[in-house]
Order: sequence, then structure tokens, then C-alpha cells
Amino acid sequence: MLRLEFWRRTTRETGLRGEDIAERYLQTHGYRILQRNYRCQAGEIDIVAELHDTIRFVEVKTRSEGALFAPEDAVDREKRRRIRASARHFLQGFKEPSPSFFDIVSIVLKRDGRIELIELRPDAFGWDE
Repeated sequence: MLRLEFWRRTTRETGLRGEDIAERYLQTHGYRILQRNYRCQAGEIDIVAELHDTIRFVEVKTRSEGALFAPEDAVDREKRRRIRASARHFLQGFKEPSPSFFDIVSIVLKRDGRIELIELRPDAFGWDE
């Protein structure tokens, strides 16, 4: 049981570190961060940002080196559905929202915490499936 708790804590810490890294990375690429960890009944969006008069809903996936699959592979059909539903909820607060898109930031960290890979996939999926 103790080992499972350690794994959960490490996974959560890895995810939070990835979101911090992604936020800085996006800012250096012209994104203006509007909100982090937007939550509603439908789910959560890691980062909501603005880029060139568009709203970007950004999913951040972080893995440690040696993971069995790429970080972005975890954004499956169900995850995309929840992100879209959360985005719809977010956009209800706007009278005339800007065009919006879904991006994915994939991050792989070395065992010592340094960044091995960071990749931005703009327009990774759309409103319709």
C-alpha cells in the first residue's frame, strides 16, 4: 500500500511540474495564459490561453523517460470529449467568444527532472470527432 501511495504522489508531482514547464513554454511562444486548471462539472482543462485572437484549450501530458507510450497517447477519445465539454462550459461566459482550438503539450522528463522532450501540437483535435 505504501508503494501505491508513493506512485500516486510521484505521478501527481510529475503532472504539476509538467504544467509549470508547459506554461513557461507556451508563454515563450506567444501564448497569454488566461487560466490554469479550469474545472467545471464536465471536467478540467489544464491551461486556457490566448494566441493571436484565438482561445487555446491546452492539455498537458507529462511522462518520465522510459514510459511505455508517448504522453499525447493518453488523450484518448473520452479525454477529448471531456475537454470539449469543459471548453463549452468555459465559453458560456463570453457573449462573442474568439475562435477556439485544442492543443496538446507533450513533455518527457529525465529521471533527474530535466526536460528530455517538449512538443507542442497545435490544433491536435477539433470540436467534432
